[in-house]
Amino acid sequence: MENSALHIAVVPTPGMGHLIPLVEFAKKLLHRHNFSATFFLPNNGPLSHAQRSFLFTLPPAIEYVILPSITFDDDPGNVKPETRIGLTITRSVPLIRDAVGSLNGTKKFNAFVVDMFAVDAFDEEVLVCYGYEFKIPPYLFFPSSAMTLSVFFHLPKLDKTVSGEYRDLPEKFKIPGCIPLHGSDFFEPAQDRKNDAYRWILHLSEKFRTAPAGIIVNSFKELEPGAFEALQKKEKGKPDIYAIGPLIQMGSNSEVQNSSVCLNWLDEQPISSVLFVSFGSGGTLSHAQITELALGLEMSEQRFLWVIRCPSDRSPSGPDDPLSYLPEKFVDRTKDRGLVVPVWAPQAQILAHGSTCAFLSHCGWNSTLESVVSGVALIAWPLVAEQKMNAVLLHEDVKVALRPKVGENGLVGRVEVCWVVQALMEGEEGKGIRSRMRALREGAARALTSSPGLDDLAKKWIN
Repeated sequence: MENSALHIAVVPTPGMGHLIPLVEFAKKLLHRHNFSATFFLPNNGPLSHAQRSFLFTLPPAIEYVILPSITFDDDPGNVKPETRIGLTITRSVPLIRDAVGSLNGTKKFNAFVVDMFAVDAFDEEVLVCYGYEFKIPPYLFFPSSAMTLSVFFHLPKLDKTVSGEYRDLPEKFKIPGCIPLHGSDFFEPAQDRKNDAYRWILHLSEKFRTAPAGIIVNSFKELEPGAFEALQKKEKGKPDIYAIGPLIQMGSNSEVQNSSVCLNWLDEQPISSVLFVSFGSGGTLSHAQITELALGLEMSEQRFLWVIRCPSDRSPSGPDDPLSYLPEKFVDRTKDRGLVVPVWAPQAQILAHGSTCAFLSHCGWNSTLESVVSGVALIAWPLVAEQKMNAVLLHEDVKVALRPKVGENGLVGRVEVCWVVQALMEGEEGKGIRSRMRALREGAARALTSSPGLDDLAKKWIN
């Protein structure tokens, strides 16, 4: 479709996990429908090296504007990260309005797309500018699962009808279209209803239903048929829901040394023989948990590639080398079947490699989709945010993951690690899980090729 005038305005929130899928969304619109895009980047300080490197690689049709930095001089020092993100967006609203308005004379925006945490960009003073004066339809981009969105939609009702902490109730909650969830598996801010982070999440939940034009979800119907059926059921005052996933980033342009080391090592391993272990770009374990994980991997006698970071409880004076926190001589004892790399590895390429059999993951949604697209079965080891909900979806609903049990001491012990690794990579249960994941990979491939939700959006924006 040849029309260079098609253009969208995009507002992400701080953090690569939210920026990457939005950029992939813009790229797909560019390739399928010739849309260009301008990203307006709120921030509360200088962009990280990773953010700048990533933005530098954007195609010319995807531009970006870095908004003036927001200060937190009034921060008492105990504000949760989730609340800080919300405040960054709230305080950036006038800057967003002015930046979009200044470009509206040179670019005709067909749509205004904001990240889920930037929903306050839908405030009245912005909508007056966008929705009325400039006639730009506003949409919410939801980078996580349809199940998580369903919980957001249901949270205001739970808040009014449930007393006490959700995690303390013995019965599971029945969320429309989803497998029942225990309160302890709700996203992290909902674990303490007295906290500022919970009030902010509740605020988001109430705002999501007011998304004026619709909500764009980075998932696909074959992965979450029940959740999408419930979300897309027509109700008064409920926004339209578009399934446009899986959106993942396959390329990588950084840490070339680690990239070649990992991929060269995988080239030397038998087909479908390696467990990839990684907890995302920010996930960390305690020193005690690192020890249990290491010894469990050793006991399993399976091949593994482990991306390790310094422990979460490292003292300020502790060493900076993540490998120094491993059990003594662990690397030497496992060198014939294991590779441990510090901090970073080319995850998408590793998951797509023929030698990779399984993925021990924190269940971040980007990592989950990368695993599904590559057809790699999972060991679900959630840490923060909505990762426990993703783990429930993968383990209990879709049944493409095993989930290790946490001991009374709060640790997953070495024996449990050994069992779950062997069960997934060698056991009968693991065969079934890997088979279901291969079938799901085919569904993801169909969604990637057809993209009906994305095409529906593009048609609306063009017309």
